[in-house]
Amino acid sequence: MKSLIKTTFFIAFILFAAHASADMIIGGDVVHTVGKGENLYRIGAKYGVYWKTIARANGLNEKDPLIEGTTLKLNTRRIVPRVVDNGIIVNIPDRTLYFFRDKQLMALPVGLGAIYKNEYSDWKTPEGKFRIVSKRKNPTWYVPESIQIEYAIKGKNIEESVPPGPKNPLGKYAIRTSLPAVLIHETILPASVYRYMSHGCIRMLPEHIEQLFPLVEVNMQGEIIYEPVKIARVEDGRTFVEIRTDIYRRHRSLRDYTAKLIEARGVSDKVDWQKIGRLLKEESGIAQDVSLGEPAKSAASSGNGSLRPGFTDRVVDYFKSKFNKADQVSTQQF
Repeated sequence: MKSLIKTTFFIAFILFAAHASADMIIGGDVVHTVGKGENLYRIGAKYGVYWKTIARANGLNEKDPLIEGTTLKLNTRRIVPRVVDNGIIVNIPDRTLYFFRDKQLMALPVGLGAIYKNEYSDWKTPEGKFRIVSKRKNPTWYVPESIQIEYAIKGKNIEESVPPGPKNPLGKYAIRTSLPAVLIHETILPASVYRYMSHGCIRMLPEHIEQLFPLVEVNMQGEIIYEPVKIARVEDGRTFVEIRTDIYRRHRSLRDYTAKLIEARGVSDKVDWQKIGRLLKEESGIAQDVSLGEPAKSAASSGNGSLRPGFTDRVVDYFKSKFNKADQVSTQQF
């Protein structure tokens, strides 16, 4: 297993060993050329990088429009929070869906539940284990009662169901989980991906769920977890730490929580606490080497090689050909 993998696109593909642990790092340095009409939100959603982090790294004023043709530097390096043989892991703080199948991994940015709560509803995406109950192309959206109440409070009208079409919030693909009211679905609001704006569902970009949908099977197991701090030790013994915002405020002190995790890994005397202090201040979500001393060349780099342009598409083709499921997946009614 390679401890550090650099990817040209955020969709990450890795072939890993059967004994692989969660100490797996994916991603690395990426150069993106701004296309027509693109903004930081959309670019961040594509790569799974917070838009303000992109702005800071490139010396941009967050309010200024991007100029077509400008090149931006991004760092997508992150620690995989859990490794399973087959299944789905969604980590709320890093807004990423990790899809595992036959020792393969795809990582995709997602949009999650808003930080909103009233006496009728709580929009935060719930944690917990689940299984895939059904899949549906061109789904009808049956509006949950909680959303109907929300609209009524605001004095707005909403239909009890929305048929397939361009105005359907579920888009063209929806995957129902066994968690109440939690779907993995396409969004018609791409700028909401990699943000917390949903009513609890897991939103995906059209181009991402189109690739994922044929590969997911009914009864596949999954879990939604909440890990704002992740730690990994790579093959040369160096320690990487990734810290993100405790968006749902699950921890009284992220500093204390980080210290406990580092102590539990037995590396308290092997890390530079000043570096960790900077990570706690930034909460950038980029995995950083926090080891004492100068890193070796391999550790200083952002990865052990790069996936070639176009490799992402070939990865999807590999999945489809290997499992021969692209046109045979279950599309049960919800």
